[in-house]
Amino acid sequence: MTFGPTLESIKTHQVPDWFQDAKLGIFVHWGLYSVPAWAPLTGELGAATAEGNWTKWFANNPYAEWYQNSLAIGQGATYEHHLRTFGPDFTYADFGPMFQEAAQRFEPDAMADLFQQAGARYVVLTTKHHEGFLLWPSASPNPKQPHWQLQRDVVGELTSAVRDHGMQMGLYYSGGLDWTFNPHVIRDVIDLFIGVPQMPEYEAYASGHIRELIARYRPAVLWNDIGYPAMADLPKLFADYYNAVPDGVINDRFIQGKDIHSMEMLEKMARGEMGLPQAEHYDFKTPEYRVMPEATPYKWESCRGLGYSFGYNQNDTDANMLSVEDLVRGFVDIVSKNGNLLLNVGPRADGSISELQASRLKGLGEWLAINGEAIYGTRPWTRAAGQARAGDALIPTRFTHKGDALYVSLLSTPKSKKVVLESVTVAPDAPVTLLGHASPLAHAQHGEQLEVTLPEQMPPSPVYVIKTTT
Repeated sequence: MTFGPTLESIKTHQVPDWFQDAKLGIFVHWGLYSVPAWAPLTGELGAATAEGNWTKWFANNPYAEWYQNSLAIGQGATYEHHLRTFGPDFTYADFGPMFQEAAQRFEPDAMADLFQQAGARYVVLTTKHHEGFLLWPSASPNPKQPHWQLQRDVVGELTSAVRDHGMQMGLYYSGGLDWTFNPHVIRDVIDLFIGVPQMPEYEAYASGHIRELIARYRPAVLWNDIGYPAMADLPKLFADYYNAVPDGVINDRFIQGKDIHSMEMLEKMARGEMGLPQAEHYDFKTPEYRVMPEATPYKWESCRGLGYSFGYNQNDTDANMLSVEDLVRGFVDIVSKNGNLLLNVGPRADGSISELQASRLKGLGEWLAINGEAIYGTRPWTRAAGQARAGDALIPTRFTHKGDALYVSLLSTPKSKKVVLESVTVAPDAPVTLLGHASPLAHAQHGEQLEVTLPEQMPPSPVYVIKTTT
């Protein structure tokens, strides 16, 4: 199918099966901010924005990749850290040569191998974050900031390594913020949209980069952030992308509305009287540090870090990072509701990944090696959530299905060997099994309740999955 440069045409694009089936992607935030690698541990984004206090959030931003903006605010923990560590005359641009040198030690195969061990089916790399620094030697270098791109083509090298490991490769590009073109300091949600460069020079620069990335790397995911210049012809850009990469997907952050910059609308958003504006076209939604409360008819992808940051933060400890148990349980919940998880890794400046992060990726991969059948290629069932009884305890459950197979995931460990699944009716003579256990399980149907007897010996697992046929 050939797509035309109109909104009507591109809206006929269907989310491809590979993205529906993949369930797990790895986000990679890597840039100059990976050199200082510092942010305060002030909590997850969702908790802060639920209070509506964006000013407090930006002044104490735990996103290490926002180091430059946190420094520009001129107060707060990041600013004070920078003065203590680097001194008042050390600018953000001074990290550039340090990053150039460190990136020469990057080992793309090692990174791709770790992501494969985690069970990921796709990867999304930040080719340019809000600082504007490029991770590939572009034919269109930054006209505002000299040498503002890597000499080494880490985008191309990681793309090749990821594909060699059997995964899809996607690319992130910050089209909405570029502090080399618009250095407006972000102190509140209003500033996010004031900060989008709207000059023709930037639109040509950003759209030219995206076209270059498409032509050179054929990304399976086109992942934009914050917004996009209002003057850009996005239907034409998207049509050209789909025609070049028919199975590609586009996220929902190409927000472009021309009235975004009216102070009336911005002030309403800041007061919580209206939500953030929506893009006119996308293949999937991208809640950040949030999940949907119920299964949705549309595809979505929850993105989050293992801790509070996307960029590497040297302050991370076990205490502020997801445990393997919570990671697995959260992932199962997302998949049951028609979502993917885009789980972020923040490499050090040299591209290496801390053991705190790597151990969690490997733990997730170990669980998927046994239970991946209940994840990959599945679709939401008639409901996402339920409960089971094990003795006097109630256990939350999540459901997925694939064909006639139903998978019931127990989100906590049963204290009793007899588990009663509420509102689950299996087909007559259908076997009931536990993934990772060879023998069928004894079971009995009592009306709409299915009683299952678990094995006497079960290896430790954050989530046990019961499989049957409905």
